[in-house]
Amino acid sequence: MPNYRRVFVPGGTYFFTVVTYRREPWLIANDARAALREAVERCRAARPFQVDAWVLMPDHLHAVWTLPPGDIDYSTRWSQIKRTVSVLLAERKRDDLMTESKRAHRESTLWQRRLYEHTIRDEKDFARCIDYVHSNPVKHGHVSRVADWPWSTFHRYAQAGMYPKNWMGDSDS
Repeated sequence: MPNYRRVFVPGGTYFFTVVTYRREPWLIANDARAALREAVERCRAARPFQVDAWVLMPDHLHAVWTLPPGDIDYSTRWSQIKRTVSVLLAERKRDDLMTESKRAHRESTLWQRRLYEHTIRDEKDFARCIDYVHSNPVKHGHVSRVADWPWSTFHRYAQAGMYPKNWMGDSDS
């Protein structure tokens, strides 16, 4: 197994990719979105963090978070979020996909075991990651314009004037 090296910066900003198990496309279903929203709210109540950007795709999500000063523990937060979603969506559990390894790690059949994380180094890196998050629905061919994807913080950024409403789209908007 690879020896992953992670960079922990107290109060840092991080880019994440979290993927569904076997890339099953369930994340944008109404019940999944509601469960994920509840899981994030519960987690933030116990362990605060700032959501700088987010996009929800059918089989994965990208997020940029900033942790409170002195805090490096994004792993526990993601573990709690994934666990809460798994409990809230217990009816989606697939017994036919359960393995001994999944049982031993107390995992569900909703999420891949690990997540991808990148420590954001500076403002340029932050802007690049935010653009990546928001452009993801176009990259994957779900929409031709970023503004047409409803499950993204792009709309919050556009409303605040940080992106033009037609960013990565036609000039009609």
